[in-house]
Amino acid sequence: MRILLVEDEPGIAQFITQGLREAGYVIDVAHDGQEGWDYASTLEYDIMILDVLLPSIDGFQLLEKIRTRKILTPVLLLTACDTVENRVRGLDCGADDYLVKPFAFSELLARLRALQRRPPLQINTVLQISDLTMDIAKREVRRGGRLIDLTPLEFKLLEYLIRHPNKVLSRTQILEQVWDLDFYNDSNVVDVYVGYLRRKIERDFDQTLLHTVRGVGYCLRTEEEND
Repeated sequence: MRILLVEDEPGIAQFITQGLREAGYVIDVAHDGQEGWDYASTLEYDIMILDVLLPSIDGFQLLEKIRTRKILTPVLLLTACDTVENRVRGLDCGADDYLVKPFAFSELLARLRALQRRPPLQINTVLQISDLTMDIAKREVRRGGRLIDLTPLEFKLLEYLIRHPNKVLSRTQILEQVWDLDFYNDSNVVDVYVGYLRRKIERDFDQTLLHTVRGVGYCLRTEEEND
């Protein structure tokens, strides 16, 4: 379970970070709204925790940017201002829950568990690039109409790639998002699974979709988009 925390107060950020890591969560921390946006728009998270009063971009503005980008990750807002207007504004911006400072850490954990139990919002359940389609709901992958059998890890890898078309993804990014484990950077597990996936989605097809960017990582795109 990967969480993004955007909190500018060092003491609170440390308190939450330490507690969540001890509870078994993987957590990234941003200290202002712009840094939070850089994380939120680049990586995938299971839950985001946003403070309202942030430098650069406040929590409400950050949340609006996240929802405008169609990022449907559950968001918990933190605020020291417990007013009806604040709560209404946060919910209208797309927050899933609200927690007022100061709070007991046990309550934060309970709210995160509640967000985890909610059914995921559905958007773009059928993803496509060229003649390759991926039906997330049915767990089906087809190319040129032909059904392709993938293992769970291969499916997860392809989903991450196809959700970021035309973007070069580093091996480290892929490891963090697909395996959710801290592998050594020189591990070749990504290369091995990309090889498995490439053989399955490109065998007997003329057009290459999964490209290697030497020294960087991998990119899913059509050859025409590279021209």
